[in-house]
Amino acid sequence: MEVMRILLVAFLLSLTFSSFSEERDFTTPEKVLKRLFPDAQIVIKNLAITKGQKREIEKLAKAPLDSRLISIYIVKRGDKVIAYAYVDVHRVRTHSESVLFVINPEGRIELVEVLSFNEPLEYMADESWLALFKGKTLGGNQLRLNRDIPNMTGATLTARAIVKASRRALAIWKVLFGEGK
Repeated sequence: MEVMRILLVAFLLSLTFSSFSEERDFTTPEKVLKRLFPDAQIVIKNLAITKGQKREIEKLAKAPLDSRLISIYIVKRGDKVIAYAYVDVHRVRTHSESVLFVINPEGRIELVEVLSFNEPLEYMADESWLALFKGKTLGGNQLRLNRDIPNMTGATLTARAIVKASRRALAIWKVLFGEGK
């Protein structure tokens, strides 16, 4: 009987610890950018945007921006900027997700990659769904869930969060670097 009790406690503890193991970090922005642009320089700029810029970003994104402090990764070959990247950290349901958005100098999404996901993994966006964002811009209503980007069955909250974050990333790019800036 004592052996059964010990086995039961051990089993329950293993279930407890296995649920924590689903919350994990996958990679870093620097590793992703080095993989995409192996011969490029990556410069991190920490910016304090103005209240006016924050309002403009929120208006363009149709989504709130939580902070006026923004970190942007600028990818260069020599003196030429070849990409910008932004990590958006947001809540999906009750836990956070970190998503890297790589944007080319023309303001088009090149890559969307999940850096960390703290919800159960069955709700995480897969690579084929994230690939649907490639080439999307902020203009022309190109980032609308269930219209331009299909929903993910069983992961609607994740889909909403990433679509909203993609608009936010493109709005940040547009206000800070777009169209002659």
